[in-house]
Amino acid sequence: MLPLETILSTPWLLYLVVIFVSLCVGSFLNVVILRLPKMMKQEWRCQCEEFLEVPEGDRKSDERITLSKPASTCPSCGHKIRAWENIPVISWLMLGGKCSSCKTRISPRYPVIEALTAVFSVVTVYLLGPSDSALWALLMVWALVALTVIDFDTQLLPDGITLPLMWLGLVLNYFGVLTDFSSAFWGAVAGYLSLWSVYWLFKLATGKEGMGHGDFKLLAALGAWLGWQLLPAVILLSSLVGAIVGISLMAFRKHGREVPIPFGPYLAAAGLLSLWFGPEIQAIWFGYLGV
Repeated sequence: MLPLETILSTPWLLYLVVIFVSLCVGSFLNVVILRLPKMMKQEWRCQCEEFLEVPEGDRKSDERITLSKPASTCPSCGHKIRAWENIPVISWLMLGGKCSSCKTRISPRYPVIEALTAVFSVVTVYLLGPSDSALWALLMVWALVALTVIDFDTQLLPDGITLPLMWLGLVLNYFGVLTDFSSAFWGAVAGYLSLWSVYWLFKLATGKEGMGHGDFKLLAALGAWLGWQLLPAVILLSSLVGAIVGISLMAFRKHGREVPIPFGPYLAAAGLLSLWFGPEIQAIWFGYLGV
């Protein structure tokens, strides 16, 4: 096995490894995006049945879903996905976007997520430079991809991703991977408390919930990775993009004002931009403040 130093010092090999690994990760993220919300709902139902003391015989007994079980199958005919049918992007192209058994159309979303995971990973390594920090940052990028799609689909930001992401950012920055530990610690604190405060101010003023608790935890995770210095830029960028998208949806697609719009994807996009262009954003931000 080639040592990490050899890979980092050989650009073509580095990008080849990043593309290969990130495509495989993208394929795994498709599983996480599809199954994790179902796993959460199963767990919530079981907890409710236990709390309500529902008799064992009356409890709903679905097959237990995990990230590894049951095996992946075609939702239309139940055909088990074979190894050669599960090669990221390539299998979808070889199969013409259809199940090999029943010829039912396979959503192009799967290869798109795999390809975007690879593109974001390559851009991250290119912009941060060939280093251990860039490779660690890929974990943040992959988590943000999964959170973005899950929030779009279900308006959930699972604790199973946001909390480990926050703790990992703090641990890595204890060793100064992306920023110093003090900036990371206060970034996590400020990230959580800032949106928590907005949530309660909005609720006290209107009696409604303006965002989910997962948004607090995601911003705390971004603060733990990027440091408190970039949090204002993350909040402003995500709010700006969210406002533009929300107004556009209401204007052009008759999206009702009462229909919630997930905020997590905009936080994730702003976090990704801040990861890529952090020094430039920080220079502009501090220059504007005259610091």
